[in-house]
Amino acid sequence: MKTNKIFSNKYLRGGLLIASGLLLGWLFFHNSAPEKTETATEIHDHAAEGHDVWTCSMHPQIRKEEPGDCPICGMDLIPLQQSNTVIDDQAIEMSESAMKLAEVQTSVVTRGNVSKEVRLYGKIQVDERLVRTQTAHIPGRVEQLLVNVTGENVRKGQLIAKVYSPELLTAQKELHEALTMADKYPAMLDAAREKLRLWKLSDQQIADIEKSATATTVFDVFATTSGIVTNRKVNPGDYVSTGDVLFEMADLSRVWALFDAYESDLSWISLGQNLEFTAQAIPGKTFSGKVTFIDPVVDASS
Repeated sequence: MKTNKIFSNKYLRGGLLIASGLLLGWLFFHNSAPEKTETATEIHDHAAEGHDVWTCSMHPQIRKEEPGDCPICGMDLIPLQQSNTVIDDQAIEMSESAMKLAEVQTSVVTRGNVSKEVRLYGKIQVDERLVRTQTAHIPGRVEQLLVNVTGENVRKGQLIAKVYSPELLTAQKELHEALTMADKYPAMLDAAREKLRLWKLSDQQIADIEKSATATTVFDVFATTSGIVTNRKVNPGDYVSTGDVLFEMADLSRVWALFDAYESDLSWISLGQNLEFTAQAIPGKTFSGKVTFIDPVVDASS
């Protein structure tokens, strides 16, 4: 009877419920607290066992577990600043200081015409198509050179050497004999004249030989082309045969500018493109030209 009255009292019943809840909470948390403490301690211990990651400010792909030098550039490794930000596995995360040291620049991706300024180094060379050789058309001994300096400008028809030629001396005598029998053997006279023409003697020189009563021992050699002497092959007193090179000459009114391009730059270079270049020999002046030739062979040594 008393028991029923006690539970029928609403205040007493609420107090018993609160007391029961506190008792159950104390029992639950009291039993689980050591496990949580142990788990927290274990996590702390694992974190303490972790190692810092060391990287290079210039080469962030280098990752090491201890300090040292970068195997690429030799700079001291610095601690990697860990971040909780999730990035792509193929991405490289860099701090602001590392980005400044590496001079990383970014730009917004847009659509448009792609252009690039390609800077190349090269040298000025003679146009191979304008290189000429002055050969000896008369066999004999060089008695005198009238062009003695490399770099001298030679004009076509200019007297460049004097040659003593026994063969040409004999050919003159044959011409004189053919003149005496020209009425009976005109073909012999034509053959004697043609022999001298093959040695590059002009018609005026042949006419002078016909008028002269005596044979000439030294003959003049005239330039058959114009240009700047780039190489002298003979000296006075040398013996030369027909076809031997006396001088190498080049027309420098037009030259080549040869540039060395890396394989990665070839896609930006095409025939007909306009270009500008400067030369150290003429500072302050800019020259212009066009791409007229691209070597199809890549230099294996570059």
